[in-house]
Amino acid sequence: MPTWPKEVDIAITRNLRALVGAAHTLVAAQEGAARRFYADWPQHLTARPQVAKSLPVTHALDGIGRFAVPATNVLVQNIQRLARHFEWRQTYVSGDFGERFLQCYGWSEWIGRRGIFDSDRIACGVLLLAADTEYPAHSHEAEEIYLPLAGSALWKSRDSPWTIRAPGECIYHPPWMPHAMRTRREPLLALYVWRSGDLTARSRIEP
Repeated sequence: MPTWPKEVDIAITRNLRALVGAAHTLVAAQEGAARRFYADWPQHLTARPQVAKSLPVTHALDGIGRFAVPATNVLVQNIQRLARHFEWRQTYVSGDFGERFLQCYGWSEWIGRRGIFDSDRIACGVLLLAADTEYPAHSHEAEEIYLPLAGSALWKSRDSPWTIRAPGECIYHPPWMPHAMRTRREPLLALYVWRSGDLTARSRIEP
């Protein structure tokens, strides 16, 4: 599997910088708690070598653009175009939520200690869930915002019942706030940003 950046991958790195810039613009347009995440965004993007890695869930990107909205459509299209260059990861193992969940779940970090671009203040990337998938309740030390980019899904937290969230809505989770997601007929592609706390810690599974 190729690593980059290299001389032959200058265009890829440039495109990924533009992708992260579009995510930055989307976060900047949000109000409330999202302002803190915007303030911690790195001023300079320092790229480092990554290994492109796929997961079964990436098939859910096929045609996902039809579930986007005008404000997120271009970003979704660019994610589809560049996704094969991402390092897709998983936090859990089959003993946590079952093997089917692993076939339907993955994430890729763009900015952060594990990201394409280095930062020790935020972690930013995308979560991808296939259709008809529940991401059970979990929590983490970092505070978090989600911005769904494509796919309407059900979201739940300790303070709110299952609620449909559409692309473009900003969803905020304070530190250690249990939360869960559930897709139905549409897959979910969502931008996430973490700040404060341990940005590489494994999420805690809630009972």
